[in-house]
Amino acid sequence: MKHVKLSLSAALLACTMSFGAAPAQADTFIVAVGAASNSLQGRSAAKFAEDLQAALGDAHTIEFYADGQLGDEKELMQKLRLGTVHFTLISSIMTNVAPEFALFDMPFLVQDRAHLKAIDAEIVQAELAPKAEAAGLKVLSTWENGFRQITNSTRPINTPADLAGLKIRTPSSEWRLAMFKEWGANPTPMSFSEVFVALQTGTMDGQENPLTNITGANFQEVQKYLSLTGHVYSPTYLTSGAETWNALPDDVKAAVTQVAAMVQEWSLAEGEKADNELVDKVKAAGMEVNVADKAAFIAASAPVYEAFSAQVPGGGDLVARAQALAK
Repeated sequence: MKHVKLSLSAALLACTMSFGAAPAQADTFIVAVGAASNSLQGRSAAKFAEDLQAALGDAHTIEFYADGQLGDEKELMQKLRLGTVHFTLISSIMTNVAPEFALFDMPFLVQDRAHLKAIDAEIVQAELAPKAEAAGLKVLSTWENGFRQITNSTRPINTPADLAGLKIRTPSSEWRLAMFKEWGANPTPMSFSEVFVALQTGTMDGQENPLTNITGANFQEVQKYLSLTGHVYSPTYLTSGAETWNALPDDVKAAVTQVAAMVQEWSLAEGEKADNELVDKVKAAGMEVNVADKAAFIAASAPVYEAFSAQVPGGGDLVARAQALAK
């Protein structure tokens, strides 16, 4: 892949020079993510960039940046709208774009990855993606972020009662905050790039993330307990700016669409593989692992569903339809 990575200073200079520029057809396309390069999000984005470069050949150049070099998810979302970044992955903060995306913040909604694909086809692409497009973002594909688990350095989490008083980092999602408050924790939103130090210093007692993010950021080095809750399946969305996408040549659009579909399959398979391997990795690093009482968590989550149905237009119907797609 050509020009896979620039130095941070060069990347920032390039971004500064183009800041505020109107989206335009380009020979060089920038793929950037805030996630760690060795996380599944980072590896998925890298594969997309590499495969897209192969599909486009010498006519275009793909530049790839990870590890928050060009900003976190929130900053990259803004750069999509400005046209200074062409493609990124957006996860939990998509709820800030359209509240219906909080469907994926409902605890224990997604049963498995086949269920996720069905929800993606029937609900995300058909109904939610147009809402994002109206807000200036083009959702191109739904990829794996993973089933989220809880880590902390105080005690194993078996039931919601075990979370009482613990300072838990969450993404900037009102529903994730509501969920952990309902379970008795003290949740605090924080940028992912700040989490390791917060755990290391004790500013946060714990956090919740997919295993690929936990090990990708080496949280096993600063956390003692991993509790397998699987409380939320968190997808990540390959996204472009709506104006940028509309300005792309048809051959580039076709290549992006084809590569994105292939990377979706790859990322889901990698996520399932990781579920079977990464628990052993964190055990080897000294973490204590337990399987939480999911029935207790599901029972404690009913108020979250009730609030979603009351506050999000059509929320109850969205949940019912998504649940009906499980096999």
